Amino acid sequence: MISDSLPWISVVIPMKDERDNITPLSNQLLAFLSSREETIRSPFEIVFVDDGSTDGSDHVFQDLVHEHPEIRVIRLDRNYGQTAAFDAGFRHATGALIVTLDGDLQYDPADIGKLLPLASQFDVVCGRRQRRHDNLIRRWSSRLANGVRNAVVHDGIHDTGCSLKVFQRSVLDRIPLFQGMHRFFPALAQMYGFSVTEIPVQHFPRVHGLSKYGVGNRLFASLYDLFAVRWMQSRCLHYHILEEQRGANLLAPRPAKNSSNDNA
Repeated sequence: MISDSLPWISVVIPMKDERDNITPLSNQLLAFLSSREETIRSPFEIVFVDDGSTDGSDHVFQDLVHEHPEIRVIRLDRNYGQTAAFDAGFRHATGALIVTLDGDLQYDPADIGKLLPLASQFDVVCGRRQRRHDNLIRRWSSRLANGVRNAVVHDGIHDTGCSLKVFQRSVLDRIPLFQGMHRFFPALAQMYGFSVTEIPVQHFPRVHGLSKYGVGNRLFASLYDLFAVRWMQSRCLHYHILEEQRGANLLAPRPAKNSSNDNA
């Protein structure tokens, strides 16, 4: 669907060596988004961010872009990490709503439909994985990290590691991102006064490719970044402007020149 109007929604998906997942994920997203009533009035876009893949993903992306005008691909020159990939996607996305999703096919794109009704009431809607299909170590480390994070930053979110989220554009225009900060999207949004909620979504076993995260780069890295977020919370600027006053002379139009008098 081609339109001159801005998309009603942008789905931003960081990808790193997920060649076998690209086509099936694209097909699922295209089927879901094309069926939405909002798409009748406004287009949608899918923004893949190729975070330095070396598995031939670029050839698959090239074919998709030529076949589907709704799909855009941002290719980074090397692997920068998930937060940088999200940031690149956010800066290029043009939708009023921004959805984030992993490229590992462990989420059902149709579950975006569960989050969308709440997007009219909240600035950020987070998915919460039900019946997680990960190994015991990953589930344990995630539970520990979520518990410690909640105790320190008090964001009230049980599963911040769930990548399926819906944001109002104003949120992502406001919050700062640094390396590793994608793990703290809810806390960062709340820090600037945005409302956040969560809702259960499905979770599936990984079929293709390998996970990019383990205990070392997920648990310990997130605990390290936690102190940075807590410091940001304690130093965040909060103020409300009562009014703005300006002198009348600043608003009054300047008198037009009289060219005949100037030349007299």
